[in-house]
Amino acid sequence: MSSDPQDSSHSLSVPLSGTVLAVQANYYQVRLDEDQRSGSNESKIQNLKSKILLCTRRSRLKKLGQRVMVGDRVEIAEPDWQGQRGAIAAVLPRRSELDRPPVANADQILLVFALEEPTLDPHQLSRFLVKAESTGLQVELCLSKSDLVSAADRERWHQRLTTWGYEPIFISVHQAIGLAALKIHLNHRITIVSGPSGVGKSSLINTLIPQANLRVGEVSGKLARGRHTTRHVELFELPEGGLLADTPGFNQPELDCLPEDLAHYFPEARQRLSTANCQFSNCLHRNEPGCVVRGDWERYDYYLDMLDEAIVRQQVLGRMGDEETNLKLKTRSRGRQTYEPKLATKKYRRPSRRTQQQELQALQHEEELSWDSD
Repeated sequence: MSSDPQDSSHSLSVPLSGTVLAVQANYYQVRLDEDQRSGSNESKIQNLKSKILLCTRRSRLKKLGQRVMVGDRVEIAEPDWQGQRGAIAAVLPRRSELDRPPVANADQILLVFALEEPTLDPHQLSRFLVKAESTGLQVELCLSKSDLVSAADRERWHQRLTTWGYEPIFISVHQAIGLAALKIHLNHRITIVSGPSGVGKSSLINTLIPQANLRVGEVSGKLARGRHTTRHVELFELPEGGLLADTPGFNQPELDCLPEDLAHYFPEARQRLSTANCQFSNCLHRNEPGCVVRGDWERYDYYLDMLDEAIVRQQVLGRMGDEETNLKLKTRSRGRQTYEPKLATKKYRRPSRRTQQQELQALQHEEELSWDSD
């Protein structure tokens, strides 16, 4: 028979709520909130092994085109306590939303780079920092494998990054250095962990959250860069409170910002603009007279390189119009990067052997029929 009517009425009057931890195909792992364990649902929630329900999305949300993302706050209906399943009935308003990686309600980005193995490249670091700044979230910089460099090298990097506008956190997972200071920045927040492959993101998360048990990759000896180990976005719960979103590593994030917005993603340029204004409102901070950004600061050449890239991208998009806006980033000699339109996958994809065999058999069959008719 059905469950107690009192349970049903309670679940209807007080919807269950939770946070989406992972999205796999059409299923969503939802962690139930801690503060809703009251009334007749309390004993059932406490009896769950992991306080997580495997949910589907109500067809009404699908018809409305309502996307469910990792980090979403959702309401759950029709909980099946024995099967640990449910249905997402509503998605609550988001505080923030990112498409790449697809995470909702994030508070900050923790950008992880290694000081050695692979060696820290300031240009690559700048690209990641600019991409992180473009999200509008708070940016925290974490430098791992600090035990592989001298104290003098760490101090030099600290002074250098301070002039960039960042206060780096030096850590070593192997030597357990700096982890306590890092946890203070992570507690009770949703943090997106990002950075290139092989810098120790998975090892860091495994140390902070042992039950995460992420696969750890090695650094390629030939290319001096890491191999990808994370394939999808997933939230992991910190013991002290808060959630970490591990994201797939990549080595060169694409800069898709407008040329006129780029300067605002450099803290050094923002500081100059906060105290004075350029002579022209549409100044791109290159050769314009009366520019307050142009000057002697370390990453100004990086800014100019990225500005050229952003301008080329905007020009290509303008020529292509609205019909096709998919571009791919190509790295040329000496790290020079250009944009090219992506080929239509279906048009240029080579047919599989199975498809070729089926087409051949169909032709043979038609040939046999023609001979029989003769």
